Amino acid sequence: MPVARCDLRTLRSEAQLNMTITLYRKSGCPWSAAVIGFLNELNIPHVIKNVTTYPVYAKEIEALSGQSKSPTLDIDGTILPDANVEDVAKVLEERGIVI
Repeated sequence: MPVARCDLRTLRSEAQLNMTITLYRKSGCPWSAAVIGFLNELNIPHVIKNVTTYPVYAKEIEALSGQSKSPTLDIDGTILPDANVEDVAKVLEERGIVI
């Protein structure tokens, strides 16, 4: 199963070097697109797992979060089901990323 990775451009902080972000998305989800755009704008590396194309990812997200909404993120073990840009920004700021 392929896993999409964002463009690993110049990192802005040490916190970003140690952060692992996985975004579970459904094909065509506009909320996922917004969060992906936000992470890309900040040059924050992340892994994208498409739950529509790969049902094993759907099972993975249900095991992590108890639901299947998109997008759901795993930010260093913090699970954000049905997340939006504001939810993600809050967690990133808590981890020392300047937004």
